[in-house]
Amino acid sequence: MQIEPVVEPQQCERRQWLSVLAKAHAAELAAAWAALPMRPRYQALRAPELGLVLVRGRMGGLGDAFNLGEMTVTRAAVRLESGETGLAYVAGRDRRHAEIAAAIDAMMQSDTLRPLVEAPVVDRLRSAQDERRTLAARKAAATTVDFFTLVTGRGGA
Repeated sequence: MQIEPVVEPQQCERRQWLSVLAKAHAAELAAAWAALPMRPRYQALRAPELGLVLVRGRMGGLGDAFNLGEMTVTRAAVRLESGETGLAYVAGRDRRHAEIAAAIDAMMQSDTLRPLVEAPVVDRLRSAQDERRTLAARKAAATTVDFFTLVTGRGGA
């Protein structure tokens, strides 16, 4: 019998915004950060650093797991002056992307700072990602070929 871990709704919500921040284009995230009317001061708990993670895969999503290869990841952790701690892991080598994502993560955990970043940053980035995903799906659908078999039969007796 396998026991499933209990995931709090707050954890699910945080996972969603961390995913949005990690998948955002670095230029979009930096522009959104620069456009904020107020950016809180923070100190680095873990300065942005590069590392490798092992990527695992499965054939068709169902087969046995295998090691696909390694991927570069940048991580950062910051603490706001008000005490909230944020962290971020982003694909690639963009240290500034990881640092900004960690700062926004910390802001999203603050009741007073969250309204400053939720709609203008996180929701806007999520919408941009959804639009890109929809556009890619439309492009893929436009190239879909429907194969069908036409069966004809002639009856005769």
